[in-house]
Amino acid sequence: MDAVQGTLDELGTPLRDVTFVVFDLETTGGSAAEHAITEIGAVKVRGGEVLGEFATLVDPGGPIPPFISVLTGITDAMVIAAPKFTEVLPSFLEFAKGAALVAHNAPFDMSFIRAACAASGYPPPANPVVDTADLARRVLTRDETPNCKLGTLARVFRSSTEPCHRALSDARATVDVLHGLIGRVGSLGVHTLEELRGFVRAPTPEQRRKRHLSEGVPGVPGVYVFEDAKGEALYIGKSTNLRNRVRSYFTASETRARIREMVGIAERVRTIVCATALEAEIRELRMIGATKPRYNRRSRFPERVVWLKLTDEPFPRLSIVREVKDDGGAYLGPFGSTRTADDARTAMHEALPLRQCTERLSARVRRPACALAEIGRCGAPCEGRESQETYGRHVSGARHAMQHDPEIVFSAMEARMRRLSAEQRYEEAAVDRDRLAAYVRAAARMQRLSSLTGIPQMIAASPAFDGGWDIHVVRYGRLAAAGVMPRGAHPTPYVDALVATAETVTPGPGPTPAASAEETECVLRWLDSPGVRLVRVEGTWSLPAYGAGRLTERIERAYQALRGDRREGRPLR
Repeated sequence: MDAVQGTLDELGTPLRDVTFVVFDLETTGGSAAEHAITEIGAVKVRGGEVLGEFATLVDPGGPIPPFISVLTGITDAMVIAAPKFTEVLPSFLEFAKGAALVAHNAPFDMSFIRAACAASGYPPPANPVVDTADLARRVLTRDETPNCKLGTLARVFRSSTEPCHRALSDARATVDVLHGLIGRVGSLGVHTLEELRGFVRAPTPEQRRKRHLSEGVPGVPGVYVFEDAKGEALYIGKSTNLRNRVRSYFTASETRARIREMVGIAERVRTIVCATALEAEIRELRMIGATKPRYNRRSRFPERVVWLKLTDEPFPRLSIVREVKDDGGAYLGPFGSTRTADDARTAMHEALPLRQCTERLSARVRRPACALAEIGRCGAPCEGRESQETYGRHVSGARHAMQHDPEIVFSAMEARMRRLSAEQRYEEAAVDRDRLAAYVRAAARMQRLSSLTGIPQMIAASPAFDGGWDIHVVRYGRLAAAGVMPRGAHPTPYVDALVATAETVTPGPGPTPAASAEETECVLRWLDSPGVRLVRVEGTWSLPAYGAGRLTERIERAYQALRGDRREGRPLR
């Protein structure tokens, strides 16, 4: 198995190893939609060494305005025999392949390149882009330079080439400016391309003073914990490379104000080495939920989710609860808020005449019916209009809609929305759309979770960076063990040892019997990732044939259409 390259966001690309293509354009005007390119010049550099140059005049397809000719020195006679930019573009894209693009006032130059790509049927360049003008404004002070024009910066950094509004000369001057700026930010802890592109301002004095906290951190997957003087966790994170990630908190690439504040309070960084990236991700979730660090925003309160419960009583009803119990009830969720759960409940009530009162009913004791019975929204079992057997059919339909096929709810809500739209009651139809979306998304999520949490044990493996395999044991949706098998080793002893030492998991009730929904979803995402292989599965891993997942695409299309209407200024319907 071939090794898998880690992501640049995690590993970082040292600036000395980055190939930069520094380019400049001369044009007939300032709009990529209305004007054309007259000249392009580019210089390819890496590690301070020039690797090559690219330059040519370009036929703009029309006359060059006189003031542009005065500014650049490029006349109509000079470009009459030059190639069109559609002929030049493939060569430039090949010259820049795999490099970071650099330009002074990059949005201007890149707008012309993207417009040319679109006109020629090429995808827009995916190269990372560095703007030396923007970087200079962030690095240099008014005392050092009155402005950030290329000519001014070329003098500040003593460029060997003077900019003169000719593409290649300006590109050469921009190379010297780029190297000067890299030298400046290097003293501020910026050493990778990612840090350079994310540079906003210099690290705070506290960040510089606390850099020693990153010393000795290993470059392996794991969890890191920033702690204060009392040992209290301030912030918990995870990474596939602890050393690079922790170091980034003490550089200019860390721009979040609250995290900079946290670094100022921190007195130590504790690390927990993990066997795999998945183990690190799940340990992070568990630790955040258990300790609730004040500087973490996500995943702090997994216990605050709510569920929609079909109660187990003579005449069941839909109730919003915070706890899943082994009491015979059917559950839908989890929901992030009571409001979302109530939206899903309203959608179900539209399709199924379940009672909405909260009293506990008995087949023997009669009560007066409420207004819902009079408008046909409830069968009034409270006063005996509907027998327990008849009401039980509604309950069976609700249970089936929650756990297997949501079609009955979807069809009822869709019919209602069509009726409201036909009556031009678009706002009410939009409210029902949101209610239906809450129900369908929750049902699809729960069915996907239940497909894994019902399996007593699953063992799966994915390719590791070094050619080996990351192996995980999952029990009832909970990660029970993680390990790495070296390249070329026989899998049986490693799998057997991992199973023997895995956590014993005793499932509880409900769709998430052994772990939080967020943890199980992490496992599911990993199982969906490329290269994962199932080693052993106890039981059946499947989704309902007519489950809610088949309807989520229709829901998402509706919201995409809504976003399109908003962007284009059309009335929302």
